[in-house]
Amino acid sequence: MSSNDHSEHGNSPEIISKNRKFNYSQLYLCAVIIGIAGGMVATAYYFVLETMMHGMWHTLPEIVEPYFPSWLPTSNYVWIATTVGGFLVGLVLYFMGLPGEMAQVVDKIHSPGKIDISKSPAMVIASLVAITSGGSAGPEAPLVQVNGSLGSWLGDKLKLSKTSVRILTLCGMSAALGAFFGAPIGAALFALEIPHRRGLQYFEAIAPAIIAAIFSFAVFRLNTGITIGGFYHFEVVPELSPQNLVEGLVLGIIGAGLAVMFIGIFRMIGKLLKPLEHYPIVLATLGGLSIGLIAFAFPQTLFFSEAQIQTVIETGATLSVGILLAIAVAKMFAISFTLHSGFLGGFIFPLFFIGANVGYAVSLAVPQVHPTVGMVCLMAAINVAVTKTPVSTSIILSVLSGTAMLPVIAIASFVSFVLTSQITMIKTQRGRDLEEVDPSNLILEEMISIKERQAKISGLNKLKELVSI
Repeated sequence: MSSNDHSEHGNSPEIISKNRKFNYSQLYLCAVIIGIAGGMVATAYYFVLETMMHGMWHTLPEIVEPYFPSWLPTSNYVWIATTVGGFLVGLVLYFMGLPGEMAQVVDKIHSPGKIDISKSPAMVIASLVAITSGGSAGPEAPLVQVNGSLGSWLGDKLKLSKTSVRILTLCGMSAALGAFFGAPIGAALFALEIPHRRGLQYFEAIAPAIIAAIFSFAVFRLNTGITIGGFYHFEVVPELSPQNLVEGLVLGIIGAGLAVMFIGIFRMIGKLLKPLEHYPIVLATLGGLSIGLIAFAFPQTLFFSEAQIQTVIETGATLSVGILLAIAVAKMFAISFTLHSGFLGGFIFPLFFIGANVGYAVSLAVPQVHPTVGMVCLMAAINVAVTKTPVSTSIILSVLSGTAMLPVIAIASFVSFVLTSQITMIKTQRGRDLEEVDPSNLILEEMISIKERQAKISGLNKLKELVSI
């Protein structure tokens, strides 16, 4: 057969090589490789970030403190450091370009199904500077983009089909979150839920993604020595009762309202700073100053709040309801200035921090609500309303809190999810294109009953049309 005949039948070597498909055993092997590599990337990122954080917020203050004039208290170091950090963030973005943020990552997952690895160096440098400078954004978003692009790169090198490349990209994202959250199954499901507004739809990636998350989690914990288990030491909750289920429902409603408030503030700050979007140095410097001034008034709002949540657990009882609510609102503004001014990072733990403060405030105002129940349920509810990840968030918070509150957390999560289904912050979240569904992942044959009678599947013909079988 001539080369023309090959081309006419769509069987040319070039076309075949670009649409190569792996079976699940091969995908699992790739998932293991991506998980190990992702764990190493997360380890390196962690140690570099820890070194930079210690230098900027411990070593440097001790060096410059003697040089502060008598009229300027050393507490002003906070806003000075964040402003200088913002200027440095602006310089990185000016010379290296904007590498993207979570909304763009979500968009790329849908089409073309992969993340460009060439933007990883800019993402790593800009995010390290941004997080070190005290911004209210964490390392999960940069790690997701970097490790996701690693999966995309591997898929491209193996000349896999678009569907298989997307699976490896999701494996990379899961590996990043598996290391970061310390809850591999929840982390993998989070990576698969976040591209969509109505729940997980890339079902074929579930097993490879979980495998990648488990290996990344193991590599990261072995290298860093961080213990396995809950991050936080919440007060033990008495045996759960039906009352707690009702509390979960009410707290889910409150969390949905908080999320709407946050999204409103986020959009307002975005409009306020929009005239400066083409001036990255000025914008980032102004953002750093704003973050610093907020932290000068409310020190609890500095950084991405992974450690600060434990502080709320330990000291929340010593604060008033008003102060806790004020800290939560101040954090909303800090996150908004952080993300709109070019500081790169994720907002999951900052959202958890808002929920923790408001949850403790609720428990103080209504003593019948246990502080742990109030905090964890609101941490879940506000995050779910923003990210649309009810299943994974419930699992992750159950692990992080070290509690047996999964049923109550799930109620709060899904109540918030349903109430905010028409409101979105990540505008690129959308349903998958059914025409891209690999028919081999669907059971579309007629079923055979025990008595060997054929049973028709309702809607089968329509589904076959949608997936072009």
